Amino acid sequence: MTDISDQTEQARQWFEQLRDSICAEFEAIEREAGSDAAFDYAPWLREEEGNDDPGGGTRGLMKGKVFEKVGVNVSTVRGNFAPEFAATINGATAEDPGFCATGISLVAHMANPHVPAVHMNTRFLVTGKAWFGGGADLNPPIPYAQDTDDFHARLRATCAAHNPTYYERFSKWAEDYFYIPHRGVHRGVGGIFYDHLECPDEAAFARNFAFTKDVGEAFLDVFPRLVRRRMGSEYTDADKRTQLEWRGRYAEFNLVYDRGTLFGLKTGGNIDAILMSLPPEAVWT
Repeated sequence: MTDISDQTEQARQWFEQLRDSICAEFEAIEREAGSDAAFDYAPWLREEEGNDDPGGGTRGLMKGKVFEKVGVNVSTVRGNFAPEFAATINGATAEDPGFCATGISLVAHMANPHVPAVHMNTRFLVTGKAWFGGGADLNPPIPYAQDTDDFHARLRATCAAHNPTYYERFSKWAEDYFYIPHRGVHRGVGGIFYDHLECPDEAAFARNFAFTKDVGEAFLDVFPRLVRRRMGSEYTDADKRTQLEWRGRYAEFNLVYDRGTLFGLKTGGNIDAILMSLPPEAVWT
C-alpha cells in the first residue's frame, strides 16, 4: 500500500534541501558582487478553524546588490478546501475536500535590467489523488537569445532524460500558461510547466519525484550562470525604465491569472509569502 505520509515527508525534505542549496548559491553571487546580503528567514504557521495540525512554512527573503528582491518559500500545509474551490482541484470534491501540499516557490527580481528575472516552483499535492507539478520560466526585461537558448537547452536535457515527450509538452504548456490575455503578450520567454503527474503507486511516485528533483537541479545549474553572465553589464535609464514597465506586466499576471497565488489565498497561506512574487518597484504607462 502506498504510504502518502511518507511520500509527503520525502518531498518536503527535498524541497527544503533545494532551498538551502539555492539560497547558498544566491548568497555566493552577492559576495562576488561585493555585497554581504543574506536571506532572512521568517517561519509562519497556518491557521484553520477546527484543524489542530494545519502546517506552515518558512519565507526566505533577500534584498541585495544583484538580487534586488528574491524570495524562496517552502511550506507544508494540510486542511480542507472550501467546497467551491475543491471542485477546481484535481482529486478533490465537495464531499472529500481534504488536502496536503508541500512545495518550494521562488521568484527573483534583479537589480540590473540585463539580468533576467526568474520563477521556479515544484510541489507535491495530495487530495483523493497524489501528484507532482511545477516548472521554471525565464522573465527577462531585456531578452538575450543566448540566455533564452541556454535556459531552454538545460530544461530540454532534463526532460529528455525522463521522457522524450516531456519538453515539447511542458514547454508548450508554459507558453500557453504564462500569457497575459488582456495585454496579448507572454510574461517572459518561457520554460516548462507541468502539473498532475499522478502517483497512484510507489513506482509512479519514484519516477515523478525523480523528474521533479531534476527540474530543481537544472534550475540550480543554469540560472546562476545566466546571472553571472549579465550582472556586471552597464545599463541606461532607458533600460531601467524598460525593466520597470515589464515588472508591471509581471505583477498583472501574478495578481490576475496565476494559479499559485489563488491557491495560496484560498487555502489560508501566508500573505507575505504569497505576494513575495511581486516586484519591489514597477511602473505603468
